[in-house]
Amino acid sequence: MTTAPHPLAPEWLAARESTDDLEAKLFPADTARTTEGELTLGGIPVSELAASYGTPLYVVSENDFRARARGFREAFTAAFAPDTEVDVFYAGKAFLTTHAARWAAEEGLNIDTASGGELAITLAAGVEPARIGLHGNNKSDAEITRAVELGIGRIIADSVDEISRISAIASQLGRTAKVMLRLTPGVYASTHEYIATAHEDQKFGLSLTPVPGTQTEAANPYLGSPAWTAVEQALDTPGVELIGLHCHIGSQIFEPAGFELAAGKLIGFLARIGASRGVVLPELDLGGGHGIAYTEADHPRPPEDIAQALAAAVREACTEQGISIPRISIEPGRSIAGPAGVTLYTAGTTKDVVVQDGITRRYIAVDGGMADNARPVLYDADYSAVLADRRVTGEHILSRIVGKHCESGDIVVRNVYLPPAVTRGDILAVPATGAYCHSLSSNYNYLTRPAVVAVRDGQAQVLIRRETEEMMLARDTGYP
Repeated sequence: MTTAPHPLAPEWLAARESTDDLEAKLFPADTARTTEGELTLGGIPVSELAASYGTPLYVVSENDFRARARGFREAFTAAFAPDTEVDVFYAGKAFLTTHAARWAAEEGLNIDTASGGELAITLAAGVEPARIGLHGNNKSDAEITRAVELGIGRIIADSVDEISRISAIASQLGRTAKVMLRLTPGVYASTHEYIATAHEDQKFGLSLTPVPGTQTEAANPYLGSPAWTAVEQALDTPGVELIGLHCHIGSQIFEPAGFELAAGKLIGFLARIGASRGVVLPELDLGGGHGIAYTEADHPRPPEDIAQALAAAVREACTEQGISIPRISIEPGRSIAGPAGVTLYTAGTTKDVVVQDGITRRYIAVDGGMADNARPVLYDADYSAVLADRRVTGEHILSRIVGKHCESGDIVVRNVYLPPAVTRGDILAVPATGAYCHSLSSNYNYLTRPAVVAVRDGQAQVLIRRETEEMMLARDTGYP
């Protein structure tokens, strides 16, 4: 029997006929099916992983992670050669353990941190301070102090006030801090509004738009803007070495136009600094946030295409402004960790719910939910899923995978075709969960947080231990 499209299914969701119908772009490259139809990750059957480490379980392919990190580094190095060098920064906020930091560093990437905790994990991994950056719109004095003491590669300043604080702390320590300024170029990224970060009305960065009522001049359209004020202060303040500019227009972005427009604006700003102050800033970070495939509807661009398009835009803008191409930094974000991860769940209760006019939807509850993947409830994020522990052919039905939390919005996968035979005890695999799932995990409803396991060439390694109730209760001072 051919599966007919369900009236409640989104247009992009294709019907399935078999559990073998994997959408390969959603899974790590070393994912396969056995002759019996069981999914294997890094050469290990999912039933073996579930039995050894329990579910929910975050599984990360080390080979896939490394290959994606290496791919971005090689693509951008080639695209900008021989004009300039490129640094690729791995986004610690996406997925960070000491092992992941080492993998990224060993593949030639630097590490971007956004808090003292992320900095601590990266340092514990043995990453050289010079290869670390520190972000954050509200850094504490303790975080700044530690960064200056360590001599990390760059502190990305997010406000005029922060420049003063960096200067005071560095001067007190007798050090000079390398600083970049995060600018908001006023580029609207085509993504969810909560992860678009370069428009004016949001918390990050320094605007290029002059503040109303401030002094302006035709020769310098940026005079009176927070960004220009920050440049003046950073250049004239002791203890601060201004090494460049930074921008980040958002996350989960597929279209190239926003990146190219932002690059042009920042290069124009660099040229104005040179003309007005006679200072050539050596570095330019163009951020990242390149999208990945969460469902079959997503079509991410390969790193080579992203790199070539951005390099062409930078060359054109620098030629127009009459300046040399600075050293470039990029931040691929979730593009490295996201596709390398798969979450395994065990199915529990199933029920058919009449939605409208006799049309039903199958609900499948699993042993996790919004505590291990908060993205659907935060961003309306869509995911896909497969029945992972056996082969089933024939008609598939529209299903919704939900969690076990006391929230009606606790949805793991909103729309997916699964076999009607899915029942309690089956293993379901949700791909593209390597980024932000572990990072955003919580103890909501006092569920213990999952383990994180790396797989590689038939071997498994625990990166993060499964949390026990004793570990969770240890924070409660009333617990003996």
